[in-house]
Amino acid sequence: MKLKSIKNVKNLKNKKILLRVNFDCPVKNGRLLDETRIQAVLPTIKYLMNKGAKVILISHLGRPLGNKKLNIKNEKYKSETQKQYTLKPLYNHLKKILKHKARVINLKFVNDCIGSKVEGALGKMNSGDVVLLENLRFYAGEETNNPKFAEQLASLADIYVNDAFPVCHRRHASVNAITRYLPSYAGFNLEEEIKNLSDFLRKPSRPFVALIGGAKISTKIGLIRNLAKVADYVLLGGALANNFLVAGGYNVGESTYEPKMLGLSKKLIKNKKIILPADVRVKLKVKNQKLKAQIKNIKINKLAELADNFRILDIGEGTIRLFSQYVKNAKMIIWNGPLGYFEDKNFNQGTMAMARRISKNREARIAIGGGETIAALTQLTSYPINRLSNLFISTGGGAMLEFLEGKILPGIKPLITSNKR
Repeated sequence: MKLKSIKNVKNLKNKKILLRVNFDCPVKNGRLLDETRIQAVLPTIKYLMNKGAKVILISHLGRPLGNKKLNIKNEKYKSETQKQYTLKPLYNHLKKILKHKARVINLKFVNDCIGSKVEGALGKMNSGDVVLLENLRFYAGEETNNPKFAEQLASLADIYVNDAFPVCHRRHASVNAITRYLPSYAGFNLEEEIKNLSDFLRKPSRPFVALIGGAKISTKIGLIRNLAKVADYVLLGGALANNFLVAGGYNVGESTYEPKMLGLSKKLIKNKKIILPADVRVKLKVKNQKLKAQIKNIKINKLAELADNFRILDIGEGTIRLFSQYVKNAKMIIWNGPLGYFEDKNFNQGTMAMARRISKNREARIAIGGGETIAALTQLTSYPINRLSNLFISTGGGAMLEFLEGKILPGIKPLITSNKR
């Protein structure tokens, strides 16, 4: 899949570029906790600055309107929302980064994303300037893919650039509808995401191993089904593996699983490429609350011998050895989702061990993605996996899942030079 690249635009000087970025980063008490997503788009920002463009950054942060599509004309509601979801902390952090990276930088923040205030600020921009606009999701039109809202955004610029892969699966105004009103191109990070992930689907080196974990099978059933077609082995862990254990007739006690997904699990379990845990790490409840709950490593065919007062919270030692053999010989590895309840140190062993095993394979091409997976790996600063030259860390969560399902994403389709994959 080849995208229309911003590199193909010859003259960018003094052109207003509406650059969709993903600054949906963790913020606490007005302080940015993780700058990964800012760092991901810096190459595109600096390229446009160096070409003399006027760079207009647009992004969302969180879900200020919740699940309701509200018209936020109520000033009190708007004020409370802006305080919690404003992009101002991202602006402050970006300013520090760009001051360090560039000799001269004129970066401004506007506390709105459409309207006369924004137009006035953009009218004062000079070549190489950067302006960050306020949270797009303060307007209901963003999440409803409203054409009028998209047209208002488009009126601010000459060219649109998408460099926000994590939202490309969303049919939102700043991702999809806006491409109807401006010449549209892909930024460098988006190009890198598509190129790397496409190789896993179209040009896999063998053996190709997928390691899939996480809590909900419903969000990953399409991924598992598609990877079972293109990969050589699909190793399953985390709570989603419980669905397959139940489908196989094993006792999972009080462990999390999704009854509605058992039908699909029973069909998929017949595929010999699907590799389930051989043993698990469980937490057994005790009647005396003063006593600590017991933690045991137990083979799955022995789970029937337990009472139902237990929960499966990690893969077991035997499974770590089993999965390690597949990973050791792999030439391509995709990993999405932690393999246990990694937030508790008693149940992070599977995720940690597989991270170590994967880091030892310097021959394979490796792609890792998913918010929880990355969160788990932040605990691994003493391990080299975060610094491997053969590793690609995707910024996408849901977008990565849907892309690897084989879908053409709403934010990607308008940027493809040819609709053939």
